[in-house]
Amino acid sequence: MSAYVLQQLINGLVLGSMYALVAVGFSMIYSIVRLINFAHGDVAMIGAFSTFLVFAAAGLPLWVIVPATLAVGAAVAAVIEFLVFRPQRQAPQVNGFITSLGVSILIQNVGILLLSAQPRSVRLPGLLRTNHDFFGARVTTLDILIVAATLISLLVLTLFVKRTRLGIAMRATSENVSAAQLMGIPVNRVITAAFAVGGSLAGLAGLMWGGRYGQIDPLMGFVPGLKAFVAAVIGGVGSLAGAALGGYLLGMAEIMIVGMLPSEYGSYRDAFVFGLLILVLLVMPNGLLGKPAEERA
Repeated sequence: MSAYVLQQLINGLVLGSMYALVAVGFSMIYSIVRLINFAHGDVAMIGAFSTFLVFAAAGLPLWVIVPATLAVGAAVAAVIEFLVFRPQRQAPQVNGFITSLGVSILIQNVGILLLSAQPRSVRLPGLLRTNHDFFGARVTTLDILIVAATLISLLVLTLFVKRTRLGIAMRATSENVSAAQLMGIPVNRVITAAFAVGGSLAGLAGLMWGGRYGQIDPLMGFVPGLKAFVAAVIGGVGSLAGAALGGYLLGMAEIMIVGMLPSEYGSYRDAFVFGLLILVLLVMPNGLLGKPAEERA
């Protein structure tokens, strides 16, 4: 394998890690309340701004910044659920879909109003920008941390969902909300917790995104949020493992399209991405690891 191909695989792995984090949170929320939450990517944007404009500017060390960013993402997502989505829980599903679009646009415009639309550069500590040679490919310390943090987060989330009482309550609620209520499960708290967990993952992804690409702006959450939706659909909406798999496949596909095809096709990578989505859904309507809707109900 040439160093160039290895470099593209590493870039795809890093990009896929960030997509996977957002997609897993997206899929977790959908599996419980059947809500396609397009505001999820904007929580990542808030996580990025809180990281680089507040915590990093205050001179906090990295071991404080990361949990603080997780907390901000969790708090923002929980507040959105409580104020906006909970009052509409019994409304038709399309209401939640439209509302999430409205919340996304509102957050973006409030961000522009308060912070301006001008992208802001972020500068990482020299240690995170250190280059390492990996069989001829270039890997930064930040790249290694992004992949490692994503894998650890997915492992912790899997253990949380399977081994803790709250995680088991989430699984029960995702199967049947009414039955979960009859069993005494506090559904409102469980749903808020699901939003908080998904928001914390989105906040972490925002931190990674801003650090990897060196700039942040109030509209930065839209594209990753949309790509995470595509990743979740490819993997099977409602399946956490499928969302992670879809994120990695999507990241790898994007990088390979840009890196392996002639340069004139690079600007069409989003067309290839959505073409991949259509192809997967034509062959596997429920995604790679998804279940038919009637089996989840």
